[in-house]
Amino acid sequence: MGRKSSKAKEKKQKRLEERAAMAAVCAKVEAANKLQDPLEAFPVFKKYDRNGLNVAIECKRVSGLEPATLEWAFELTKANMQTLYEQSEWGWKEREKREELRDERAWYLIAREAGAGPVAFSHFRFDVECGDEVLYCYEVQLESRVRRRGLGKFLLQILQLVANSTQMKKVMLTVFKHNHGAYQFFREALQFEVDAASPSASGCCGDDSSYEILSRCTKYGESRPPPGLGTGPCGGCCH
Repeated sequence: MGRKSSKAKEKKQKRLEERAAMAAVCAKVEAANKLQDPLEAFPVFKKYDRNGLNVAIECKRVSGLEPATLEWAFELTKANMQTLYEQSEWGWKEREKREELRDERAWYLIAREAGAGPVAFSHFRFDVECGDEVLYCYEVQLESRVRRRGLGKFLLQILQLVANSTQMKKVMLTVFKHNHGAYQFFREALQFEVDAASPSASGCCGDDSSYEILSRCTKYGESRPPPGLGTGPCGGCCH
């Protein structure tokens, strides 16, 4: 009986530790989501003046964006991504994409050219993935006329900066394998790695999947998850 009781205590203690660890993860995500402006402490990153571009960059919750800006973001995403979605097992679902872009948890980086309106954006969220606090990049979309001038890379560098400043463990994103330019950009130019949650790494879909999940650790990232976290199916906890 003594041995059985000891094992029960150990299991209970482990559950308490796991709950405490998850509570700490969720607290970091909630704190990040309470910020007014994650870029407030980094004014130098609110402007991109290189390679013939001169844009101002702002970071806002979806609730702080004008309807016209959200509609522009959707139309740009559709123009850039519809064909790629149709070539995947997901297909292009217009209503779902609109809802995703307008979700109350969404944050945006918006790059605006003086006198010409927005020219690029990133949609991201602070969230929990597989037990880790992360910044998940849902979209990075640029108007065709501002591509190949370093702006996309700059927006991703801002996301990495924000992830570090809010103590997220990594920046994550999903990319289609058949979007060869984007895949190469993330893997080579930005040094993202295939995440353990990606189908090719987890073995859940393997080569049949049309996408990869990539990630890049921040200074708070760990090579191995804490005991009891990140070892099972992925899922958020803080919604």
